[in-house]
Amino acid sequence: MQIQFVDATTAPTPRVVVRPVNQDALPTDLELVLAEAAKLSRFTGKAGQIFEGFVQRGGPVVRVVLAGIGSPSADDRRAAIEKAGAGVVAKYLTAGEPALAFDLSASGLSAQETAALLLGARLRGWRHDAYRTRLKDDQKKTLQTITVMGAAPGSGGEWLREAAVAEGVEFARELVTEPANVIYPESFVERCSRRLAGTGVQIRVLDDAEMRALGMGALLGVAQGSVRPARILAMEWRGGKEGERPMAFVGKGVTFDTGGISIKPAAGMEDMKWDMGGAAAVAGAMLAIAGRKANANVVGVCGLVENMPDGNAQRPGDVVTSMSGQTIEVINTDAEGRLVLCDALTWVQREYHPAAIVDLATLTGAMIVSLGNEYAGLFANDDKLAEGLIAAGTGSGDRLWRFPLGPAYDKLIDSPIADMKNVGPRFGGSITAAQFLQRFIDQGTPWSHLDIAGMVWADKPGATWDKGATGYGVRLLDRYVRDNLEG
Repeated sequence: MQIQFVDATTAPTPRVVVRPVNQDALPTDLELVLAEAAKLSRFTGKAGQIFEGFVQRGGPVVRVVLAGIGSPSADDRRAAIEKAGAGVVAKYLTAGEPALAFDLSASGLSAQETAALLLGARLRGWRHDAYRTRLKDDQKKTLQTITVMGAAPGSGGEWLREAAVAEGVEFARELVTEPANVIYPESFVERCSRRLAGTGVQIRVLDDAEMRALGMGALLGVAQGSVRPARILAMEWRGGKEGERPMAFVGKGVTFDTGGISIKPAAGMEDMKWDMGGAAAVAGAMLAIAGRKANANVVGVCGLVENMPDGNAQRPGDVVTSMSGQTIEVINTDAEGRLVLCDALTWVQREYHPAAIVDLATLTGAMIVSLGNEYAGLFANDDKLAEGLIAAGTGSGDRLWRFPLGPAYDKLIDSPIADMKNVGPRFGGSITAAQFLQRFIDQGTPWSHLDIAGMVWADKPGATWDKGATGYGVRLLDRYVRDNLEG
């Protein structure tokens, strides 16, 4: 979607004009018929409220839209403004109008608030229609251009930064939405390489032979049941001080998860194309960070595999040796994400010596039982890192809730024949999964694990997304970098 800024005094009269309205502050310059109609419709400017009316201005009839942005003093002011922009686009995306205009002349919105309005609009306008060949005319996306009139000084610059974030979110959604016959480890690498070309991000890729030489028996054990070879993808952004240790983001990238020999039920298995949502979030975040030229050193690493149940697949009861040298008894082949992540975590520590690590994974169904689709779970060995991530989640809308770690949970994954087993008992499944990952973190390295199983895919529209891929995690990671690494 194209977004452009124009001078309100010289711009031609648009067919659709959108005016953001604060709660209980109906514009005094509205035509009487619009003002009375808005009141009769009980429009008060609450966040997300929309009123539409028609009026003749000069020659043409203009569609005037009032979009409620809530109270200026509300704690969730930015979220309310994003919701307003998104609500307008949701209403007019397929309405037959190719363009609309936001008239901000009397809105009082700051440059940052203007950028928030546009971010909500652009994110809600994203759709993936590549395989939909029989859409009816009234189902097709028609809205292509948003014009901004009367914006506060500096709005254009603020929007450029947010546009980079929007591009990252959209890229993550694209990766998650694509089917597994299109996105698999090799094609995930190829698409990221193509999308990041020219951004300044350096790409590194490890193939099967290189991973085998490094001793990544846990990751390769998951991949051995598929004809699709595994990959490690590293994306390096060096925008900070030379020689400064990077922040590392690590994503689980199981491009399709059948469960392996511990096969999942058939019903709903098609959803497992999004079991690479953590890797998609990392790739999208790297695109956003590079797009806005972040003043920080960041490396994004994705462990990419497909978990399939062929005759060569690993079995329950197998023992694999991880890159760290620790051995793992594989009790359940459907607890594969932690096997992928543990080798990726070891590699990133040995290769990059990061200042801190955050991993993201659609790791456990138990997390959805705990938090539903409202928060992702956070586990951490460092309070400062955890607090920074929670604050970034609150500020970005990608919310987090912290869970405990401790020796009582850790002993639940001890194995009688190996150093550990890959699953614990039924209860506390998200915690024992995090305890498993913690065993691969070097002493003194700040680390956080984000279980985002309930957040990467939505069965119903949200504030800034339609049904389907949400792009969760991109804004969270970008916000953390802004607030904690760039100063």
